[in-house]
Amino acid sequence: MTAAPPLIAFAHVGKSFDGGRVKAVDDVSLDVAEGEFLAIVGGSGSGKTTLLRLANRLIETDSGHITIDGEDVRAADPVSLRRRIGYVFQSGGLFPHFDVAGNIGITPKLLGTPQQEIAARVDELLDLVRLDRAQYRDRLPHELSGGQRQRVGVARALAARPKIVLMDEPFGALDPLTRDALGDDYRALHKQLGLTTVMITHDMTEAILHADRIAVMHSGKLLAQGTPAELSNSGDAYVGELLRTPRRQAERLKVLLPRDGAA
Repeated sequence: MTAAPPLIAFAHVGKSFDGGRVKAVDDVSLDVAEGEFLAIVGGSGSGKTTLLRLANRLIETDSGHITIDGEDVRAADPVSLRRRIGYVFQSGGLFPHFDVAGNIGITPKLLGTPQQEIAARVDELLDLVRLDRAQYRDRLPHELSGGQRQRVGVARALAARPKIVLMDEPFGALDPLTRDALGDDYRALHKQLGLTTVMITHDMTEAILHADRIAVMHSGKLLAQGTPAELSNSGDAYVGELLRTPRRQAERLKVLLPRDGAA
């Protein structure tokens, strides 16, 4: 049986800055299957965010090819391309002078969706991201907590019913409890809506908990990719170091926390 073609495919992709002196992405080839949740992990300067921005042409490749649903992104109109791919920023990236409904409905509005349909979609998405319609619909971003802003950011990314959602450190600025709850809620949405998600994170624990597969980048190179169990067998020193942190945390928690939560 022939395997289905990848929904997103990076083939020998390269991107440099500063006149070619800084190789942000260096000959990266990576496939993302339809319905997959892929986390791209690496430290600052590893090239992970650059790779994500290349996918929807926020920046352009220097070499190689990127295809989405079989189409070379360079042949696509960049504005049209971005409107059919959801994008979630670390800070939420909300428009400060638009209320919650205006932020969520911006892409459908740009696509010419009738206002009545937009209003219904806003209500549907507020329910999906667990924000009470009556309480939050008319609030401005500065009237929301960090977690609430990020939930609105997720809702906005889903507003035009994309098949693909790109997430750039989406939960990194949140407190631990909010981060954990929102991560779990998004994972459930990913499955419920049949999304294909690519998430950038520097946190290997977060990647292990939420992703089906993890790609590890360092200095612009793709070092390894696979399930958490497969990465455990990697002989790469950097991959091993990334995996040691969640293992150390798990071992310390076993010692520090009473069994079964009993005092």
